[in-house]
Amino acid sequence: MPRSDLPRLSDLPEALRLLTRLPLPASEAAPRPASAWAWPLAGLLVTALALLAGRLALPAGAGIAAVVVLGVQAMLTGAMHEDGLADTADGFWGGWDRARRLEIMKDSHIGSYGVMALLVIGLLRWSALTALLAAGEWAAVLAVGALSRAPMALLMAFLPAARTGGLSRAVGRPMASTAGGSLALAALIALPFCGVMPGALALLAALLVTLALGALARAKISGQTGDVLGASQQLTEAACLAVLAALLLP
Repeated sequence: MPRSDLPRLSDLPEALRLLTRLPLPASEAAPRPASAWAWPLAGLLVTALALLAGRLALPAGAGIAAVVVLGVQAMLTGAMHEDGLADTADGFWGGWDRARRLEIMKDSHIGSYGVMALLVIGLLRWSALTALLAAGEWAAVLAVGALSRAPMALLMAFLPAARTGGLSRAVGRPMASTAGGSLALAALIALPFCGVMPGALALLAALLVTLALGALARAKISGQTGDVLGASQQLTEAACLAVLAALLLP
């Protein structure tokens, strides 16, 4: 592995600058694709901060706490993943060819497919999160925060960028070993937090969602974009929360 692709301690703040809106010191350096291994740690931190806010809201009920958790997550990330989900849904199903799909995905307006995607996936995330918080499975939610960031690195490593510009192209393409490191780190976080079997099944769900979205993105736009990466986080989070709610609740 080239020296420039080796993990660095500076990769975590770089990952946080890229994936969150936390008030970190600015950096003049361009994002390194090799920092993708740290994306699960960024997801873990975002989820931990959101859960702290949710814990304060828990006396009002698990449903209210879940709303707070989802809202704080969106604020901490600038709702970039939700925006990616909506744009991907609009583009993939609103355009008849690759060029038109990419054009729709670049448009800042949201269409009916995007609204439906946010509604359905949002309800799934909220329902499963409410059940997990009510059962006291906070650690499992933390695990999902890490697991749902690894698919972004996998898609970037194994699919070409579909556009000549955009965030995905600006970050660059991580090596397969970097994407594998991101997945391994997410697994190392998830398994002790959830238990071996639930954690392994949540990881499997994340991989299946990633494979399905990757195949769809290849068919629709011949690659990936920042919007597709954002959609992968939202879809993986929903799937993992649903799997863990089914496995961990009495």
